[in-house]
Amino acid sequence: MQMDNQFPARKVPRFCSFRYGLSLLLHFCNVVIMAQRMCLSLTMVAMVNSTKPHGLPNTSTVEHLDHIKNPVYNWSPKIQGAIFSSIFCGVLITQIPVGYLSERYSIKKTIGVGLFLSSLLSLLMPMAAGGGEAFLLACRVAQGAAQGSVSIAQHAMWVKWAPPLERGRLTSLSLSGILLGSFIVLLVTGFICQSLGWPMAFYIFGACGCALSLLWFVLFYDDPKDHPCISISEKEYILSSLNQQNGLLSALPYLLAWSFGILSGHLTDFFLSRNLLRLVTIRNLFNTLGLLLPAFFSVCLLYLSFSFSSTAVFLILASSTGTFCMAGVLINGLDIAPSYYGSLKGVTAVIGMIGGLISSSLCGVILNQDPESAWFKIFFLMALINVICLLFCLVFGKAEIQDWATDRQEHTRL
Repeated sequence: MQMDNQFPARKVPRFCSFRYGLSLLLHFCNVVIMAQRMCLSLTMVAMVNSTKPHGLPNTSTVEHLDHIKNPVYNWSPKIQGAIFSSIFCGVLITQIPVGYLSERYSIKKTIGVGLFLSSLLSLLMPMAAGGGEAFLLACRVAQGAAQGSVSIAQHAMWVKWAPPLERGRLTSLSLSGILLGSFIVLLVTGFICQSLGWPMAFYIFGACGCALSLLWFVLFYDDPKDHPCISISEKEYILSSLNQQNGLLSALPYLLAWSFGILSGHLTDFFLSRNLLRLVTIRNLFNTLGLLLPAFFSVCLLYLSFSFSSTAVFLILASSTGTFCMAGVLINGLDIAPSYYGSLKGVTAVIGMIGGLISSSLCGVILNQDPESAWFKIFFLMALINVICLLFCLVFGKAEIQDWATDRQEHTRL
């Protein structure tokens, strides 16, 4: 399959270019978005009074001063669950509308306004919590809608900014900010809550987001041909290597991936509630779907792509079915070491980010050394890695608490 013959083979600026600078800027925007999304999940421990009966006032002066620094609320587990999930309601309602509108309206305004609103709402979150559960729920839903706009619209921006041979590197660099954001928020939120008070976590991440949104409005233009700072050679290279594309088609894999991720979660709970399958069997099932299906569709892309439609279908399915792993290996740490889950998640997030960076660089090396059969090698290599990882999971995967995590689990219960 000769996918690269249509693209010009020429020496062009890369890592020091303006398009890579924009990808790095979007990387940090994703870091902040993820930090703002996960922040409440970590500060909830400090926000909720779980050691005293509801309704008992804090009477000592020390406790009163600490309450000013760290307000505590008597929220039931049911209310906490609603608060946690409310942000995803906002994300849900924006997926399809933003995917459609991103084809017709300014990507610059959509991402910039979405990031600014999410950051502003993060600054208002402590005030909303003080106003009551209803205000906090409304604030979280609105923040989810703003973040959903950024998540979808950022994919459409590469329609005009990413040359075909660099889409993997540019998108992986920008999207890896999601993983780094998870690592950073898990690393620093506890220290912020302990030393400065939990409201400062929202203020810090909100202020960073506001600053990035202003920087976004200054540096980003919807079309490279309109940008005043990009070099003429880079502008000509981008414009000459791009073909006209449908923005919704570019965003469709992520919409399907989101759908498959939610479906896998519901199916997992269904299997467990009906005692149809053991937990380890469920994890292996979704690991198989999430690793084997992308490998299968990648091979189909190499051998069965006879038209634009078939190529688009296989590409979409290969890039979206991987989210079945959300009910498999991505949550398996909660099964084997719940007391260490935060640490495990941070470590695995960093490993995943490193893997994304290595794969992008490796793709560039393969494309430069062997342009005739580069895409065949890339997709086949991806399929092979998925199969090897699946075999490793099936052989060594567990779904019960491990011995090394038992002591801390028992200590937590006590």
